[in-house]
Amino acid sequence: MHYIAPSILASNFLELGKDVKLINESEADYIHVDVMDGSFVPNISFGQPIVKQVKSVAEKPLDVHLMIDNPDQYLESFKDCGADILSVHYEACAHLHRTLQAIRGLGMKAGVAINPHTSISLLEDVLEDLDQVIIMSVNPGFGGQKFIYQTLSKIKALKDRIVVRNLNVHIEIDGGVGLQNAESILSAGADILVAGSSVFKSDDPKDTIKRLKSIELNTFI
Repeated sequence: MHYIAPSILASNFLELGKDVKLINESEADYIHVDVMDGSFVPNISFGQPIVKQVKSVAEKPLDVHLMIDNPDQYLESFKDCGADILSVHYEACAHLHRTLQAIRGLGMKAGVAINPHTSISLLEDVLEDLDQVIIMSVNPGFGGQKFIYQTLSKIKALKDRIVVRNLNVHIEIDGGVGLQNAESILSAGADILVAGSSVFKSDDPKDTIKRLKSIELNTFI
């Protein structure tokens, strides 16, 4: 079983409530929320007020991805805004173990995201403290980029570590995900697909979500 998390970064911000309702009515499992600060990544998206408004109409859990510097000072505020899952970047955390413990201590599921150049081996000492790992399959900061196919080998390697250690950690893939590569990504061992442009730029977003959700795999390759 896998999960679909449409990213509202690719939605129409003038009709954000309408697009959240679309996700509510779809077969999606989560609403993926990318928070960017213009410092850690070269773009600014939105902050707590928008997340709070999304939560007010959302019927799916909010999967909040902080692409920001100094995330520790904002953990509690994003909990208050309605984050159900909160992921921080490995590259932005000086004391990652402490940050993950703080997220769980606030009652949220804890995730860590890694950029394309970051090795999964750097997560060895925190895997037990995680609920999910977001492997960035594009360089973070902008939607609509092409999938980096080296990501597939990272997924497989991380999946092996999770299975060997018998952990309940989901692998989430964020960036360039669509119907053209979803099966390969899932076959490599991913559990959650973040889909932004491929959903909201399609002619029928609900059908695209349904098709992503309905992909069936027999075995890992």
